[in-house]
Amino acid sequence: MWKTEMEKEDQLLNQLLQSRSIAMEKIKASQQSFILVASLLDRIPNLAGLARTCEVFKAAGLAISDASIIHDKQFQLISVTADKWVPIIEVPVSSVKVFLEKKQQEGFSILGLEQTANSIPLDQYIFPKKTVLVLGREKEGIPVDIIHVLDACVEIPQLGVVRSLNVHVSGAIALWEYTRQQRSQQP
Repeated sequence: MWKTEMEKEDQLLNQLLQSRSIAMEKIKASQQSFILVASLLDRIPNLAGLARTCEVFKAAGLAISDASIIHDKQFQLISVTADKWVPIIEVPVSSVKVFLEKKQQEGFSILGLEQTANSIPLDQYIFPKKTVLVLGREKEGIPVDIIHVLDACVEIPQLGVVRSLNVHVSGAIALWEYTRQQRSQQP
């Protein structure tokens, strides 16, 4: 009788693992072809908020400079388990340029969210299906060597006196605009 109970438990465990595997495959299949690069950021609340935003809009990944921050209590509190559902890609600052060039070779358009002389207003930009969006440092923005890798820069039109938004808020707005455009193209 004891063996039968263990066999039942094994069978239940196998069913649970199989259903989790099926759920993960469904999640992967429904992900958008959008990767957010936040490797230049270092503030945990911003990174955690972006992880949560990426999960909500089913981004294919969030690149950060140090994946160990997902174990930080503040990150866990703000991200609300998002790191379990959105792939976190460790891309150290020194590797961002190489990462972006690799994604370009894979057919992704590489965009920066940055105010430059040539930036396109977010509401006028048509996002390609396969998009990588780079966010700049909290105060300095995107470094020049990374700007040169970008296919384009987009900026959020602003009406107020203050000339910037929090980077987490900016990333969320841009990811929503990408999502809105992709949803409008679906039948």
